[in-house]
Amino acid sequence: MADKRKVEIFSAGCSVCQDAVSLVQRLACDSCEVSVLDMNDQAVTDRARQLGVGSLPAVAIDGKLAECCTGRGIDEATLKKAGIGQTL
Repeated sequence: MADKRKVEIFSAGCSVCQDAVSLVQRLACDSCEVSVLDMNDQAVTDRARQLGVGSLPAVAIDGKLAECCTGRGIDEATLKKAGIGQTL
C-alpha cells in the first residue's frame, strides 16, 4: 500500500501513556503507520512543541494534533473521527 496515515503517539513512558499507546494500536488498521515517540528525546520534545502538545499522552495524525489532545485527554471517538482504523 502506497499511502498510510501517519500516527505519532507522544509518550512519557508512564502507565497512562501506555494505556494510550494500547488504545491507538488497538484502533489502528493497515492504513495506519503508528510511531511511539519518547518525550525524553529532545528531538521528540521539539516536534511535540511544534505541534502544540500541551499534555501527555498526545496523538498527532498526519502532522496535526488530534482534537482530543488539544488541552484534554484522548478519547476513542475523536480518534476514529480523525480516521484511525478506517482503510484509506
